[in-house]
Amino acid sequence: MNIVLGPLPDNRRQLCDLKHHNTLAFPKMLARHPLRNPGAFAASSRCRCARTSVVVMASSKPKFQLMVNSCTGKMGQAVAEAALRANIDLVPYTLCAPMDIEKKTHVTVQGVQLELVPPAVRDVAIADIKARYPNLIMVDYTLPDAIHDMVDFYVRHNTPFVMGTTGGDRARILSEVAAARTYAVIAPNMGKQIVAFQAMMDMMAKNFPGAFSGYRLRVVESHQSTKKDTSGTAKAVVQSFVEMGIKFDVSEIELVREPKEQMEVMKVPESALNGHAYHTYQLVSGDGTVMFEFQHNVIGRTTYAEGTVDATLFLAQRIAEKSETTLFNMIDVLRAGAMR
Repeated sequence: MNIVLGPLPDNRRQLCDLKHHNTLAFPKMLARHPLRNPGAFAASSRCRCARTSVVVMASSKPKFQLMVNSCTGKMGQAVAEAALRANIDLVPYTLCAPMDIEKKTHVTVQGVQLELVPPAVRDVAIADIKARYPNLIMVDYTLPDAIHDMVDFYVRHNTPFVMGTTGGDRARILSEVAAARTYAVIAPNMGKQIVAFQAMMDMMAKNFPGAFSGYRLRVVESHQSTKKDTSGTAKAVVQSFVEMGIKFDVSEIELVREPKEQMEVMKVPESALNGHAYHTYQLVSGDGTVMFEFQHNVIGRTTYAEGTVDATLFLAQRIAEKSETTLFNMIDVLRAGAMR
């Protein structure tokens, strides 16, 4: 079974959408960066000049504001671009790592300037940001090493968030967010069709436990060399196979990060070395006479970015409804039919 996904060319759609563009005003960069003067953040925010940017607009405007964190990274940038395409108001700030602020004070997404907010001032900054953007939802695509710190931050400030960052102690994260009743969508994969595949495997595990007893499993995953941790998607699918009777530990997942091996063994196009997600799951019967192979290969980040935006729209609706349930995953988003 092969599921191959890649970014669809959207040049024609963007050209059509540009005919109906609108203009949004965003605040100007701080005159004095808050890293050098944390107290200046709130004071300077009251005397900013407007900056206008032309963005691609969708058919209707969602009633919340989105702050995409780690827009210094490629995934954060992709989500911010997808949010603008969906006509979502983009908050002109992005939380960043300490080393990012040493290189620049802002990033630009489709003409919109986003000011970098480092850890040293984020607790001061968030109060001002939430005051001016009361229907705020954040998106987190930071680093695996920072995931617990970021979750603590969102919970501490009771800020709704969508998290696609992988790594960390997932049980601890889910427990902390659930106990705090902070609205959140947390998932190791935001790709819509990949999530549907995961849901299918989960249903198989629940309905046919032990179906693959006696089979051997091999899992190989390839991502861009900058991804250091094991694929969260692979871990989730492995768990389903374990429930179907296979003896396998996530530490046995094979990680391919060398470009030469990616191209020669995994058949990743050279143009996709900096942005891809290839997964192969191979199951072989004990006597070697039967083999199953599941594969899903993704080139680019578009499918994850669009799925993340769908998750923010879903979460905004749950907040508006004052849902008793506050913690969700992407399967919940799928079941709600909340995919554009």
